Amino acid sequence: MSSAFNYGIDHLTIAKTISLANSSLKGVLSSSAIEKINASQQFVKDIVAHNTTVYGINTGFGILANTKISEEDTVTLQHKILQSHSVGVGDPIAIEVAKIMLITKVHALAQGYSGVQMQTLERILWHIENDVIPVVPEKGSVGASGDLAPLAHLFLPLIGLGEVFYKGTRCKTQAVLQQFNLSTIQLGPKEGLALINGTQFILSFAVKAVQRMHNCLEAADIIGAMSLEALTGTKAPFDERLHNLRPYQGSKLVAQRLRILLADSDIMQSHIDCGRVQDPYSLRCMPQVHGASRNAWVHLKELTEIELNAVTDNPIILGEHDTISGGNFHGQPLALPLDYACFAAAEIGNISDRRCYLLLEGKWGLPLLLMKNVGLNSGFMIPQYTTAALVTENKTLCFPASADSIPTSLGQEDHVSMGSISGRKTNRVLDNLEYILAIELLSACQAIEFRRPLKSSAILEFAHDYVREHVGFAEEDRIFADDINSITNIIKNFSFVDKVDEFAKSKGINLNENFQDF
Repeated sequence: MSSAFNYGIDHLTIAKTISLANSSLKGVLSSSAIEKINASQQFVKDIVAHNTTVYGINTGFGILANTKISEEDTVTLQHKILQSHSVGVGDPIAIEVAKIMLITKVHALAQGYSGVQMQTLERILWHIENDVIPVVPEKGSVGASGDLAPLAHLFLPLIGLGEVFYKGTRCKTQAVLQQFNLSTIQLGPKEGLALINGTQFILSFAVKAVQRMHNCLEAADIIGAMSLEALTGTKAPFDERLHNLRPYQGSKLVAQRLRILLADSDIMQSHIDCGRVQDPYSLRCMPQVHGASRNAWVHLKELTEIELNAVTDNPIILGEHDTISGGNFHGQPLALPLDYACFAAAEIGNISDRRCYLLLEGKWGLPLLLMKNVGLNSGFMIPQYTTAALVTENKTLCFPASADSIPTSLGQEDHVSMGSISGRKTNRVLDNLEYILAIELLSACQAIEFRRPLKSSAILEFAHDYVREHVGFAEEDRIFADDINSITNIIKNFSFVDKVDEFAKSKGINLNENFQDF
């Protein structure tokens, strides 16, 4: 176990968030955080005691902001807001995503601007540490006045309602609390609003998108290099001098990675004087296309890490009798880059599918459909149907959710971000992309074997051998869905990229040298 992370004090990164979620890093509340939390709660108590009108503390919510709530009803108000806002529908989000929501909410609340009580934060930490993860429906947030519906479901267990996942089972909250002999939390003034106002639903999907998209981008370069080898393409378009003339960081990195991946390849040397003038764009323009998606990924990463350390509830408690009711809960700052990343991920699938197609054409010494006895066998023709279907499905998911807005709360909330949809569909595109890359990887490995006895570079040979540990060469047709699922798993669980990187580093090679932010 690494040293502890101090919620509300330390700087939270995407890597630390993932580590907190998989329990390789423990999060704690330091004495300085506790002091800030208690001070903020006292400010709220003073507001109630002095009957100062502050939104959400002693008023209704949304269009009911001008409705005053009596002091004796301020606690009931917070209980009711969790119930009334729990209107989510659809399948539950992934347990890991719900756990990241808990983690990111604790970090925001622990900064001491939200007026919550220590007891509430301690109970949320109990949920995280014991993997008692609330059931959160995937649909129902418009991503503006915070992710209201999903956050309400996330915190229903605090008041003994809703459901949780515990030890692989979906249970009623009360049953699990009874197992641990725990009572429910009585929320204080403002607490219910502090819990449901915020962008933690959008943010958690953004965290996963950053992690997963980076893995896909790394895999795409390796797989694209293997396809280029199999198709006896040239590495001339990856020359550093060319990319210094159009110096986008993403393009320069991808070109560098391709140069390293293809270095000292027997296959590359074997056709150096073949007379072929140019390769198709899906080979020649990998730095420009993969690189542009890398630039989009960096933009999402930078904004996600700002949001990870932001306070996004409302109102903000700045001090004694010093509150601001603003709009930090609005999801637009993440909605736009999530949509941008969605397009960027879809484009990686688009160009990958084109390389799959090239591998099937029977050109440049490869057999038609990557199998010698076709006719009786269909070879690798049909897996490319799947990439074509997935690429088109991704295109339909590329309409930017953030381009739409539907007024809610009788017009009080008259512009909303729809960032929750942006986050969910970006991850759906990544689901499809992992399958597309797996099919290209299967096809490239099949094709490379028709270049024997020539060998590729040491790194690409290692990548090929790692695939062969999971799926063998196809002499004839078989149920290729099994192969696709097997190889998708090694992409999805990061082992393909991790193993290739580990091998490269064992040879003293850093594929991303001088580009650490990418």
